[in-house]
This record gives sequence, structure tokens and C-alpha cells, in this order.
Amino acid sequence: MKNKILPQLCIIYLRYLIGLAFILPSIPKIKGHRFTRESGADNPINSAWHFFETLYQSGLYWNFLGWGQLIAGLLLVTQRYSKLGALVFLPIIANIFVVTISYDFHQTHIITGLMLCANILLLVWDWDTLKIIINKQPTYSTIKRVESDNLWIIIGVSFIFIMSCVKVFGDSKTSIILMILALFITGISGLILGYKKHKHIKAHQ
Repeated sequence: MKNKILPQLCIIYLRYLIGLAFILPSIPKIKGHRFTRESGADNPINSAWHFFETLYQSGLYWNFLGWGQLIAGLLLVTQRYSKLGALVFLPIIANIFVVTISYDFHQTHIITGLMLCANILLLVWDWDTLKIIINKQPTYSTIKRVESDNLWIIIGVSFIFIMSCVKVFGDSKTSIILMILALFITGISGLILGYKKHKHIKAHQ
């Protein structure tokens, strides 16, 4: 199955999806800004917004959370270091999932639960090489797959560049719409080029 084009593309874009989903919310934490616009200090102590306010007021820990999310997201988006990214991503998303079911976040736990399942799927996908961490002999495939093409590194760097431009030049409503459009066009271009690469590889096997 790992040599089929569709599963490979699904895994590649799943890395992009959850990686970018981690990068975006990491920036306010790194900058030392609140996750929400208003203080949650006046909310009940057992509420989600009071919990976020406590994390924000911690200062260094708030920044640490942001850097952790950013590093995990960047590793996944680069594709080359996606295995390490999935390992770093796991404890962070597991922690976030438990937080969302511990407090009243409405239906947010569904999203975080799906992200956790997606992360586990990525680890299962790469288990043939990751199993070395439990002293198992890794298995390496000799078949050249589309997944290992440098194209996906370029696409990932392009995603990061597009998002960085929005943060540098402003995050107005217009710039966010342009960012989404640019990400969509880049993603579709990657799919088309990836499929052509697959056809080329199959023709020479």
C-alpha cells in the first residue's frame, strides 16, 4: 500500500495539514500574546478561559508551548524531517486533547481527537523505520516512492514562506484570504506535479 500514489499523497498532505495547524497558533504564544482577545481572569477558576489566562500569565511556559508547537509543525511540513516531527507532535497533541476533554471547549475535543488520530496514523505509516526506538531492526524499502521526492520539501518550504509573509506584512482579513488562496494554489500545484512524478517513476520501473 505504501507504494501506491493515493496513500502517499494522503500522508504527505496530512503532514502539511496538521503541521500548519500547529504553526498558526504557536506565533501568538511565542510573541507573548493571549490566545484569546480578552483576559479570562474574571471567569470561573474551573473554566477553559481561566485556564488559558493562567498559562498566559506564566510567561516563560507560555512561550515554551509556542516554540514546541512551532518546531513540531515545521518538522512535519518540511517532509524530510516528518518522522521526527510526528514524534515531537504526539505528546503535545495528546496533552491538548486531554485539556479539551477536561474543560468545556464545546466540540473542540472532536478536532483535537482527530488531530491525535492523524498523528498516530503518521507514526504507523513510518513504523518500519521508527521501530528502532524499541530495539527492533528497521526495514528500509528499495523502491523509489513519490513520497521521498524533494518536490514535497519545496512545497513545504513554500507553505512556510507564504505564512511568514502574512505575519511580516500584516494579518488583515485581506491578507489572510490571499494566504489561503496562495496555500490552495500551491497545494494543488503539488498534487499535479506529484502525480506526474508518479507516472514518470512507473514508466521507468
